[in-house]
Amino acid sequence: MQGGSGRGRVKWVLLALALLLVAAIIYALPAMRAYSQTGAAYSARVVCSCRYIGGRGLDDCEKDLEPGMEIVSLSEAGNAKRIDATVPLMASESAEYRQGWGCVLMTDKQREAVR
Repeated sequence: MQGGSGRGRVKWVLLALALLLVAAIIYALPAMRAYSQTGAAYSARVVCSCRYIGGRGLDDCEKDLEPGMEIVSLSEAGNAKRIDATVPLMASESAEYRQGWGCVLMTDKQREAVR
């Protein structure tokens, strides 16, 4: 009989651990989204400047990013002179080269208009 109560106890411990993990994720989600948004914006702006002002290739420009930015995916809209940066499931930002202004981050409304 004690074997059965031991299994029941393990189930409750595992359930409690699962609930703690879910609570920790929910608690950390706003900070993770903010860091992801900042990382995407930083990456888009740096790579846009490197690509369209510095004249270097996209692959070469990725080397300019700080360590830890490997999670950010970059793509280029060459005709629009725009770099799109995405952190999967979290954030996306775009920077566009504008004559006389350099590379500027686009607003959400501007990004939606070009997609």
